[in-house]
Amino acid sequence: MNTLSTNYSLTLYAESLYAKIYHEPSLGIVICELTADYIPIDEFKKTFMQMIDLVKGGGYTKFIFDKRALRAFHQPSMEWYFIIWKKQMMEHGVKTHRKILPDEPWFEKTVMIAKDQILKEFPDNIIGQLDIRYCNSIDEAIES
Repeated sequence: MNTLSTNYSLTLYAESLYAKIYHEPSLGIVICELTADYIPIDEFKKTFMQMIDLVKGGGYTKFIFDKRALRAFHQPSMEWYFIIWKKQMMEHGVKTHRKILPDEPWFEKTVMIAKDQILKEFPDNIIGQLDIRYCNSIDEAIES
């Protein structure tokens, strides 16, 4: 079962040294909880491709990314996530994204700077077609 702090019943789909993937098909939700302070890009891509495999069956519309364990920021991972992965998720119906950031002011600033840079470098991105919000908890992310 799940180890996330939530009022919802979630099913563990996959687990690695760096992350846990949960889902709740009746709510159309996929959740990735990072469990390490850093995730190498190859492991990051492997984890996120598992979610592509999960949503291919249809019925999923929301992705929640719990990054609270992170203590390092990796620009190439973020570029791949924004430009490649989000587009693939959208192709399978996932257009709602909720993010829970570490409780570190510098992390949010780094994310915003990197996001602005990615949007400038990749002007044909799909970000404007997605509903992206930041939340403080899993329950808030599920309910928003």
